[in-house]
Amino acid sequence: MDIGSTIRAIRKRKNITIAQICEETGLSQGFMSQVETNKTSPSISTLESIAKALKVPLAYLLLKKEERMNIVRKDERRITTSGAGNLKVEHLSNTKNVRMMLVEFPPGASTGDVPHAHEGEEVHVVLKGRIYAKQGEDAAEFGEGDSFSWNACTPHLVRNIGEETAIVLISIYTETDSGRDLL
Repeated sequence: MDIGSTIRAIRKRKNITIAQICEETGLSQGFMSQVETNKTSPSISTLESIAKALKVPLAYLLLKKEERMNIVRKDERRITTSGAGNLKVEHLSNTKNVRMMLVEFPPGASTGDVPHAHEGEEVHVVLKGRIYAKQGEDAAEFGEGDSFSWNACTPHLVRNIGEETAIVLISIYTETDSGRDLL
């Protein structure tokens, strides 16, 4: 873990000196310097004191870089196609277990000719247009503002039944990283 670099970055961002941290925590400047250069590993109680002095939650200091806020700017979204290339998929997140995407369904387009299944759970919100969704024996039509969810291990499909492009916000949760590009 790179806790020391995290502490240093927060301290500098907040314009707090090592001396100020030491004054509030009772730690020596030499020790703090070793912590910030990752030459020593502080105990949890020491980390708790440092977190309090930095005015950040202790848990934040323990997060790995990939577990912190992940930003995807609109013009930096990864764009792929799905459903025989008929669907434009804009990926809104880069997290390990949760995928969020905007999917454009041209009129008549679907996620495939036959229902498919994969690991995870899905939540869909229809932002524009009309769609038909089927999972197993359940099927329904949805319009703007409607939402639905399901366990994706049961074969399912989504189809645009309207005359205009439908836009659906889809979030897929998987226990592992294996659901990266499933729709």
